[in-house]
Amino acid sequence: MVPEGLQYTAEHEWVATAEDEGTVRVGITDYAQDQLGDVVFVQLPTVAETVSAGDSIAEVESTKSVSEIYAPLAGEITAVNEALGDTPEQLNSDPYGAGWMFEMRPSDPGALSELLDASAYQAVIDGE
Repeated sequence: MVPEGLQYTAEHEWVATAEDEGTVRVGITDYAQDQLGDVVFVQLPTVAETVSAGDSIAEVESTKSVSEIYAPLAGEITAVNEALGDTPEQLNSDPYGAGWMFEMRPSDPGALSELLDASAYQAVIDGE
């Protein structure tokens, strides 16, 4: 089930408006973590790094493979989930909560509306 109220990318990332106005929180979807299998290591982007939409900015290593994580929007990384360094399995157990990966301040907040909604993302999953 794909949670409503979030935006999604075709690369299986979710984006939520964060509590700090003007920033968004990003993670991988439940579908993505299920495809990866048991996550054993997460490499996060650097705080204050400026990224372009589509840039490879993080990496998730699982027992099955290594996957790139792409910036869903252009902007600046404002925070990373340091807890994933010690407990990368949170990406598996709570991908929409404690398993968030990073927060960023989009350079164009309007670009958020160009991402997929829950039903459009469900269609992407169904097509795979």
